Amino acid sequence: MTDEQKKILERQLWGVANALRGKMNADEYKNYILGFIFYKYLSEKLEQYVNKKLLVREKFTFAEIKENTQEGKKYLEHIKTACVGHLGFFLKPIELFSYLVKKGKGEIKDKDTFILEDLKNVLNAIEKTSAGTASEDDFKGLFDDVDLTSSKLGSREKEKNEVVVEVLSLLDGIDFQLENAKSDLLGDAYEYLIGEFAAGSGKKGGEFYTPAQVSRLLAQIASNDKKRVRSVYDAACGSGSLLLRLGEFTEVTNYYGQELNPTTYNLARMNMILHGVQFDRFSLLRGDTLTEDMHPDLKAEIIVANPPFSLQWKGESDPVLAHDDRFSQYGRLAPKSAADYAFVTHMLYHLADNGTMAIVLPHGALFRSGAEGQIRKYIIEKQNYLDAVIGLPSNLFYGTTIPATILVFKKCRKDDEDILFIDASKEFEKVGNQNKLTDENIKKIFETYKNRKEVEKYSHKAGIEEIKENDFNLNIPRYVDTFEEETLVDIEAVAKNLKKLHTDETDLESKIEKFCKELKIDKPF
Repeated sequence: MTDEQKKILERQLWGVANALRGKMNADEYKNYILGFIFYKYLSEKLEQYVNKKLLVREKFTFAEIKENTQEGKKYLEHIKTACVGHLGFFLKPIELFSYLVKKGKGEIKDKDTFILEDLKNVLNAIEKTSAGTASEDDFKGLFDDVDLTSSKLGSREKEKNEVVVEVLSLLDGIDFQLENAKSDLLGDAYEYLIGEFAAGSGKKGGEFYTPAQVSRLLAQIASNDKKRVRSVYDAACGSGSLLLRLGEFTEVTNYYGQELNPTTYNLARMNMILHGVQFDRFSLLRGDTLTEDMHPDLKAEIIVANPPFSLQWKGESDPVLAHDDRFSQYGRLAPKSAADYAFVTHMLYHLADNGTMAIVLPHGALFRSGAEGQIRKYIIEKQNYLDAVIGLPSNLFYGTTIPATILVFKKCRKDDEDILFIDASKEFEKVGNQNKLTDENIKKIFETYKNRKEVEKYSHKAGIEEIKENDFNLNIPRYVDTFEEETLVDIEAVAKNLKKLHTDETDLESKIEKFCKELKIDKPF
């Protein structure tokens, strides 16, 4: 997508958002806009598939099939079977996005313009046609957050209908270029909107979205030297953006993820499908990752994650967890007040022997003692899995200003291999109220990691003995000295300069006094 296309698309998308802005906040209207975009995509994808694959030799299109005729019913029966098998869902011609827009605008003869009930039925139909099929888990409850009965759309049904028709009509005017196989305009639009909604949702935004520049860095690091992988996994997948980012740097066969928040879980599934990931290539499941492991047998070649910082969890209050294979070997469970290392050990359990894992954590995870200190020591000393520690700038993430760190783990490290520390905390660009990693910042971090370079005041390779000397405390300033000596001040030169300035001031006052006498006016001092 060119910069000009991007600007046009952004203007169009915010035109859509304006139809709902003022009625509700960004965290609420995102569900409508993203849900309607997804409906538009499914509708156009189905039409394209049917017309170009199933009806390519016919003289009529899918939208022209009369479903109330005997011949029409027969066609639709065969088309439905093919669509459910290939796409995972089915829509009738009168359930297409384009049809509802025309009806809402009064362009369908002998039909009223009220489409709210039609739209409810269509969104339910998408889920119902996938029931009992291989795609059921990927479409079930997908539109639950699109509440067409909400009073925020309007106090009366007519008002709600007008708002919905306006939003659908504005979306109808956007060409997402689905016919262009090389274009990912729709995927880009969806990602852009998710990012904008996250920025506008305050603290809640951080629950479902990792800033694009951070996800790009994680994906590059985790996929380094991997041209093709069978499986990638995110234990707290949010909107799925982190998983999808991996596809930009390596060829991914299957995507796996788990997410607790139902709204975010729906976003993730939509995001996968919108980016062209076939329903049988991803398994995103809903549940509490730490207490309900829904991919128990998974061993992923790449794991990326940005789990909620220092989340409270059951911890030692649940005796079952102490015997869970994901946590038991470390001798202690992560404390109830901070589940950071519960996520780490859960994901290490699911990491393949040739795998790489990159996870974002709060800085406190580097040095907190107690149970976390014991787990950290075990991972470094006994398992030798920790590969790198990367300090990021503060205020990068939505909803928190605290600095974060990226921990990189590998299961195939050599026994005497060092741990690379990178301090990138001062390398960022200020954009409004947020800090942002630039392309140059990302490149520097990645190149330093990839080549395991030592750069003065930026990176350092620490052996196990050095880590032991620091009692397995990973606080980055212990390893990367960024201290800058202050410039020495020549007191005598400063005093001499002050004396000269005083003399100059006295001379100047004398001249001013002389001029004032000549002009017969009062002195200004």
